[in-house]
Amino acid sequence: MSPLKMTPRPASTLILTRDTSFGLEVFLMQRTYQATFMPGFFVFPGGAVDPMDSSDSILSLCNSIDDADVSCMPGMEQGGLAYVIAAIRESFEEAGLLLAHDEQGAYVEIAESTDIEYYAGLREELNTGQLTFADVIRIRGLKIAVEKLVFFSRWITPVGLPRRYDTHFFVAAAPEQQIAVADGQEAIDHIWIAPLDALERGRRGELPLSLPTISTLQDIAAFETTAALINYARTQRPVKSVQ
Repeated sequence: MSPLKMTPRPASTLILTRDTSFGLEVFLMQRTYQATFMPGFFVFPGGAVDPMDSSDSILSLCNSIDDADVSCMPGMEQGGLAYVIAAIRESFEEAGLLLAHDEQGAYVEIAESTDIEYYAGLREELNTGQLTFADVIRIRGLKIAVEKLVFFSRWITPVGLPRRYDTHFFVAAAPEQQIAVADGQEAIDHIWIAPLDALERGRRGELPLSLPTISTLQDIAAFETTAALINYARTQRPVKSVQ
């Protein structure tokens, strides 16, 4: 299929932020230099939506939240729950940060060495196809924290490029008791950084950044706390598509 006729592939990105004594910070991971798409760039975790992201097995692990609930997000269309799940799955696959909670509603803890090693093993089995994401969630009796994500923006790759994506960006507070670990395949490094610092380092050529990442960092820089950012995302109408 020629680039001019190529339909953009559904994809998701997860913007994770945390509050520090110095202000709001955002999580960026560095893509491997072997990647065919944006090699070596610092990006938010994300990737293509998988058919399994809308399977009955994964939807049953979303605390009774269904597609109708997600479609009520400003700007979100029918079928949006798969985008939300894809964002959470990709964050776990690439960075080891898992937005899932126990029966009490607390994020799963992945900070001790034994827990990091255990979940690293699950990630490897997930990436090699030995487990599905639903298996990973079900093994520990968890639920996927889809209610924590808020639709933030939508970027569509322009016509004419060899790869095109229709990417939904979501924002969420990062789990406090988790330590990010790059998978060494798609992601080789990561950084927690203030949005303005990331933009300045990008201008100096120290952090390769794409246009959607730059634009998103500029938007996030206007907020002092994660709560303020998420409150804005919940109330913005409509979410515009940028090509």
